[in-house]
Amino acid sequence: MPKFFLTTPLYYVNAAPHLGHAYSTMVADTIRRYQKMRGYDAFLLTGTDEHGQNIERAAKAAGMPPQKYCDEVAALFRNEWQPLGIEFDSFIRTTDASHTRGVLALWARLAQAKAPDGQPAIYRGKYGGWYCQRCEVFKDDSELRQPGNVCLVHEQPCEWTEEENLFFRLSAYQEALLALYERDPEFIRPETRRNEVVAFVRGGLRDLSISRTTIQWGIPVPQTPEDTAKHVFYVWLDALTGYLSGIGYGQPDAAKPAFERLWPADLQLVGKEILRFHAVYWPAFLMAAGLPLPAAIFAHGWLLFEESKMSKSKGNILRAVPIGDVIGADALRYFLLREIPFGQDGNFSLEALVSRYNSDLANDLGNLASRVLTMITRYFHQEIPYPSAQAQHSAQDRRILEIAEQAAARYVSCFDRLEFGAGLDAVWELIAAVNKYLVETEPWALAERGTQDDRSHLATILYTAAEALRVATGLLAPVMPDSTGKIWRQLGIGSDLSALSLDDLRKTPLRTGDKIGKVEPVFPRLPKEETLARLQQAQEASARSLPAKAPAAGSPSEQPVSAERIKIDDFLKVDMRVGEVRAAERVKGASKLLRLEVDIGTEVRQIVAGIAEAYAPESLVGKKVVIVANLEPRKLRGIESNGMIVAASVGKEDRPVLVTFVEDVPNGARLR
Repeated sequence: MPKFFLTTPLYYVNAAPHLGHAYSTMVADTIRRYQKMRGYDAFLLTGTDEHGQNIERAAKAAGMPPQKYCDEVAALFRNEWQPLGIEFDSFIRTTDASHTRGVLALWARLAQAKAPDGQPAIYRGKYGGWYCQRCEVFKDDSELRQPGNVCLVHEQPCEWTEEENLFFRLSAYQEALLALYERDPEFIRPETRRNEVVAFVRGGLRDLSISRTTIQWGIPVPQTPEDTAKHVFYVWLDALTGYLSGIGYGQPDAAKPAFERLWPADLQLVGKEILRFHAVYWPAFLMAAGLPLPAAIFAHGWLLFEESKMSKSKGNILRAVPIGDVIGADALRYFLLREIPFGQDGNFSLEALVSRYNSDLANDLGNLASRVLTMITRYFHQEIPYPSAQAQHSAQDRRILEIAEQAAARYVSCFDRLEFGAGLDAVWELIAAVNKYLVETEPWALAERGTQDDRSHLATILYTAAEALRVATGLLAPVMPDSTGKIWRQLGIGSDLSALSLDDLRKTPLRTGDKIGKVEPVFPRLPKEETLARLQQAQEASARSLPAKAPAAGSPSEQPVSAERIKIDDFLKVDMRVGEVRAAERVKGASKLLRLEVDIGTEVRQIVAGIAEAYAPESLVGKKVVIVANLEPRKLRGIESNGMIVAASVGKEDRPVLVTFVEDVPNGARLR
């Protein structure tokens, strides 16, 4: 049996898993299940990245040793996946002893390697630059926003860092990497991300610092007489090696067959913000080490909530398991794969989730399963009916089976290209066609008339509909493994759905005369407002139950004032005005947001502010506040916000405290 080895990113343990992590892993699990249906021995590796200065700081802020901190957060990740229907074959932690052996094995190769220009691939040197603690990487000018040397990814100030390092001669691999991208256009997907990487590499590569002397929490680099300080491996060299160590690289001989069978990876899934590490650094490391390259790296987009990336530092985190507890993990899996084109950013909202659940799962799929199976139970004593002879089938009957065959072909074509939404569209066209078929043929009316011809036609209709339901259920199994298993059993099929192959799906129709199972609703309709309230309550309860955790790279109060200075002209561009709150109310479905109406003298502005956890709406009416008045409008939860309330962030929880006045100041007065 051919293998299919895929990986998720190794998730950084600076915080508990959120919906963005779950999205990557749900997609990976779906691909694993789909590849098994295609006849592959599919193997999924996931795990956690646990070294680096950011973790060292997070552990200190949480008041515990780094290893204990990592143990707690890694357990949160590992325990997250089972409730979401995710199955993995290997979970690697970069603090595992087996991983250390893998890193040292790769290092032994790199330390002896020659770069394409004939020079040693590894050399010693000193480096200074602006370093992002969250990215664990030095940033050049194009990756910083001024003033303040702010990282464009994490929107936090970088720190100037100087130290003696070991360097990887990345610049010497520029032409080899460009040749790789040219030779294999599918190596980086989607094409937009490939184009970004090619442009980055063509712009020139700098040699890469691959060790640190200023931190201790990492894997020590073997010392040589030339070392004047103790080095630990750069977190990205360390973490990327997890894709090898997690399948036996660098381990005793007994583990070698697994590595030799599985590597190179067939597909590596990453978030777009870490694509450079995987599409530039990783293949260069592997080239230097003389190891095969992965077949493909696919960078997906961000989940956007309230129109910005989910991030702990932004406080807009949603967690997947509480959503699954309320609405079902399969419903969440379906929504993410149907709603968000894989490879692009996608907006997520609880309201859209509930709406799609009711329309697609309850009304369409759930209603189809319930109608067909209930009529088989009622009219044919719970047995799959015998359809009429093929020659007596109507054009309508034959058309449904043709649509089922076409849907399966489109689904396979789309899933092969990781176009999950389009593949699910094909299945839903089949479901819609069968629902329409039942409305037009009115099997209930045929049952009431009860003539021999009517009974024969009724049997044909219900068999045809049930067979189409079988096809749809099989195709949906990789996306919704639990719910489709229930429908599969209700259809009376005794085989294990998780072991179904596409060949079996095509060649093994329902057997007439088989007993179907007890008919039970799989997707009961959900009352929208009540469900949204339960979802919000579940998120809040989940946040309270998490262990104490550190702020991202130090709370704002702990971060030093930026050494970067701005000119007075830059400051004068910010138009800050005094305003008075005229009205305030909570934003439905958003526990942190308030909608405010603020009088700034010349007009009343509508502003959405994330201060609901610190201020009751009624306490704000009549309060003087400061707003930034010349920001471009933006929408939060569909409400346009025209300005920003100025507040301090206090404590580890970043509690907002509004800027106000002890003296009476007229509305509209400008701050200078």
